[in-house]
Amino acid sequence: MSTDNVHAETVDSDTEDVRDGDGAGRLEDEGDVAADYLEELLDIADIDGDIDIEVRNGRTYISIVSDAADSGGLAALVGRDGEVLEALQELARLSVLTSTENRSRLVLDVDGFRDVRGKELRRIAEEAVQTVKDTSGEVALEPMSAYERKIVHDVIAELGMVSESEGEGGGRHIVVSSDT
Repeated sequence: MSTDNVHAETVDSDTEDVRDGDGAGRLEDEGDVAADYLEELLDIADIDGDIDIEVRNGRTYISIVSDAADSGGLAALVGRDGEVLEALQELARLSVLTSTENRSRLVLDVDGFRDVRGKELRRIAEEAVQTVKDTSGEVALEPMSAYERKIVHDVIAELGMVSESEGEGGGRHIVVSSDT
């Protein structure tokens, strides 16, 4: 097994979302803690991958990537509909909380899953908006994670419609309606 590489980079750190005076440094620290934790998990699971850390827009983004020929092992880290990825993200956040006593809003991605899913979520939001325009009714979407709901809410607002989250736990979903 090859050793994982960790690459850290601070990109366009927007401090308005960071509450303390040394926000970028705190975010870099949380990225390092989470990367160490994830690297240990990869070693235990005998999965090859490189870990990239970025700080942008007041958040830490961690990506686990591999060579195209070697990405099969990383698919297990995503799971069905990103469920394993969401769990790993929560574990990484807990490792940061344990180490730093600060809650983390870090975002974890594996082999570009979130980019692909983001495009799919945009399409889902656009279709829902079109359905609301065509029917003057409401559209209830399938349940999603908080991160995915945020993406969909943003797209729906950008398209001039209104959306609300309804339900609880794993059944929490978005309902889209017209602005009028």
